[in-house]
Amino acid sequence: MRITGGTLRSRAIRAPKGQATRPTSDRVREALFGILESAGVVRGARVLDLYAGTGALALEALSRGAARAILVESSREALAAARGNVASLGLEDRARILAADVRDAVRRLEGEAPFDVVLADPPWALVDTGEALRVLADMARSSLLAEDALVILEHSSRTPPPDVEGLSNQQARRYGDTALTFYKPAILAPPDPPDEALPTE
Repeated sequence: MRITGGTLRSRAIRAPKGQATRPTSDRVREALFGILESAGVVRGARVLDLYAGTGALALEALSRGAARAILVESSREALAAARGNVASLGLEDRARILAADVRDAVRRLEGEAPFDVVLADPPWALVDTGEALRVLADMARSSLLAEDALVILEHSSRTPPPDVEGLSNQQARRYGDTALTFYKPAILAPPDPPDEALPTE
């Protein structure tokens, strides 16, 4: 694995052994950041990387000009890899690693400045069960998102682009067995359910 663009292009990224961590492929990262750079949302951005794993997504963003990034991960092996990658790339002053479950992290980061880009690459099973979608919905209800933030969810291409409460689905892209769905904060709240008819006397 290597950084695919920016000032750190071609620098190696270390991943832990085994199958517990499934890093985003170089091909998908390159495609994703091509989209983000074309949209002008990377340079100077405050980035939140949920389910960060090796940190590859956040590190790619920093290489391409993001101002700062917070990486959230709970696996001990992935945390060791992420810390090693941040150090080897000399990004300690712009990257912060938060060892926490993502649901706890959403609450703990409430005091942080709002994020411009949120990258979420959960284990795909957590998308299918809805657990990862609930985390994103919690985040949408919090103060973590800038008004024009972009949220990107990586999931299996066999899974239709999921609906997330509080976020508006903008588009989805497929790359082999991987899909990327892009969201922005919803402008309008969902309508209230209709009142139940009152019983007549």
